[in-house]
Amino acid sequence: MWREWAATYGGRTLGVAAGLFFGIIYLISGFWDMLFCALLIGIGYWIGKHKDDRRGPLFPWEKLTDWVADRWPWSR
Repeated sequence: MWREWAATYGGRTLGVAAGLFFGIIYLISGFWDMLFCALLIGIGYWIGKHKDDRRGPLFPWEKLTDWVADRWPWSR
């Protein structure tokens, strides 16, 4: 049961835990810092969900490098 849960939600859990960890480190100051902490947790969840869904790389580097090479041929 735990292995199945970890296989399904492992990335999200790890992402939220990492966001919470870094958020708590940053949180010790006030309201705006709390909002920043929530942002970190949300980003961690999003990255973890992306990993769990196996959507591929988070940033399409090949697409970006092809665009740069087409846009500025001297950058090759």
